[in-house]
This record gives sequence, C-alpha cells and structure tokens, in this order.
Amino acid sequence: MLSTDRFLRVIVELLFVFLGGLVVWLGLTGHIFFNRRSLGWLGISVILVLWGARGLYKPAKFLSRGENWVRGVSLVLLGAVMLVISRVAFGLVGPLLALAGVILVLRGSAGAGLAMGGSSRGN
Repeated sequence: MLSTDRFLRVIVELLFVFLGGLVVWLGLTGHIFFNRRSLGWLGISVILVLWGARGLYKPAKFLSRGENWVRGVSLVLLGAVMLVISRVAFGLVGPLLALAGVILVLRGSAGAGLAMGGSSRGN
C-alpha cells in the first residue's frame, strides 16, 4: 500500500503524463495559438533550464536520487526544446512541440514508476 505522500507524488506524475499527451496532440494537429517569440516564452524557457539545473545541482532531500535526476533532466530538456521552438521556422514548431510533450510523458511515467517502486530518502 502506498503512503499518502507517495500516492500524491504518483498522482502529480500522472498529471504530467496527461499534460504531455495534450501537448503531443497540439503539436501533431497544428493547434499552435501562442506567440513563441514573446519575452514571456523566452523567460519561461530560461527559468525551466535554470530550475532543472538547480534540481540536478542541489537535489531535494526527500526524493530518491532517481526521482531528482528525472525531474532535473526533464526540466532542462523541456526548457531547451522551448528555447529552440522560439527560434526555428514555423513548420518545425509542431514536431518540436510534440517532442516537448513526449518529454513530459516520459517524465511522468518514469516519475510515477520511481515514486511507486523506489524507497524515498524521507521514509
């Protein structure tokens, strides 16, 4: 039986799977209705890269090493893909958006598996 803390972490990771599926669908169908060259998009991209790097450099004490690694790497990759999206031709935005969704799906799947199976540092 999962503890309440682990159950909540699994639910949060499953939300990342659903969010990733939505982003993949948006990328593949071409429903792109945002300004990818705005200052906000660039700011969020840089923040995600820095947040992921911080997660790798100074991991959370209550998560396992694998969970910290998955979270940090996925944030860095997602931020990097978003930075690339802001500078490529419009025809490549859809596939890159789908790639960002795949990163979120993989992060959610791996995170849920690690939260369910592995032992955390706090327990």
